[in-house]
Amino acid sequence: MQFSERRNTSRWLIIFTSFFIITLILWNTYTFFQIFKNEERLKMNLWAKAQKTLINAGENTDVELPLQIFSNNTTIPIILTENDSIINTVNIADEIINDKNSAARFLATLKNDNDPIVIEYVPGRFQKLYYGNSELLNKLKYYPVALLLIIVLFAALVYYFYRSTKIATQNKLWAGMAKETAHQIGTPLSSLIGWVEILKADNVDESITTEIEKDIDRLQTITERFSKIGSEPVLERSDIVAETIASYTYLQSRFSKQIAFTFEAPDSPIFVKLNPTLHSWTIENLVKNAIDAMKGKGSLDLRISQDQDQVRISVKDSGSGISKNQFKTVFEPGFTTKKRGWGLGLSLTKRIVEEYHKGIIKVLQSEIGKGTTMQMIFKKEA
Repeated sequence: MQFSERRNTSRWLIIFTSFFIITLILWNTYTFFQIFKNEERLKMNLWAKAQKTLINAGENTDVELPLQIFSNNTTIPIILTENDSIINTVNIADEIINDKNSAARFLATLKNDNDPIVIEYVPGRFQKLYYGNSELLNKLKYYPVALLLIIVLFAALVYYFYRSTKIATQNKLWAGMAKETAHQIGTPLSSLIGWVEILKADNVDESITTEIEKDIDRLQTITERFSKIGSEPVLERSDIVAETIASYTYLQSRFSKQIAFTFEAPDSPIFVKLNPTLHSWTIENLVKNAIDAMKGKGSLDLRISQDQDQVRISVKDSGSGISKNQFKTVFEPGFTTKKRGWGLGLSLTKRIVEEYHKGIIKVLQSEIGKGTTMQMIFKKEA
């Protein structure tokens, strides 16, 4: 507990420190931007004074300094106007100046960038100096935006890493619990097998011991399923028709007679790379999910079909159906329409089909009030 609290404290300390550093960088960038902007304003004031000097220059006026000020400006765009007419431009492309509309738009941009400098070169006569930001200032202006984007991407990466780590930890926990459950079931299961042998020795009705043995086999299958969680399953070349029939038949015999079961499959075997134990789990999950959707009453159709490269298993029910926007969310952990349940059945089925068997599972079609068809697709083996 103390370790967890220290870890949380360290995590928040790192987060707050990161935000403090980010704020400091952004503040410094803003400060530099204002400093450069003020310096450019001073340069433009000098440019305006030089312009005034040249306008009023006489024969004995030294114009070397004003001309040097003009020549030193190679980056800041300038438009000089008088009576709303452009009389001079600096550092602006000819194609803009030669096009009246483009020049008007560019002048409007400069007006938005900075306040104009008014030059009263003689009493009552004025010129206005409009200027934009230099290339360096423009880059500095967009630097905080780029920095924020980098920060957002970095934060998203950290969040994704943290979430993935948390999910991985939870998966390990669930896998450990599943394996421990399988281990715990094993002890009473061994005892039950011994009691069945005793019943046989006492000549108890064979039909009773046969049914008990079926349920013991079922418990052994469930135990094997749980023991495989978190481990890479061994796939073997199996007849998917026979494996599906075995699971389907067992389930059919243990559900209400109010369910009308139908089954359709090719007469010949279809071989795929399969883990029979996990495959039976997927069939069980889909069938039980369909029966829950029908509330224990309706028709359930399981069909196996094939083409040259693939085999398809479809489970169709006459249940309540789902809306189209839920076709993908039904496979997410925790999704359930039942009052009771963890919402793990379809999520687990998807993992078995897609991660372990490299197949595809999807909601083929569904209509509210009419039912749903789920489909699994596997690659055939030669």
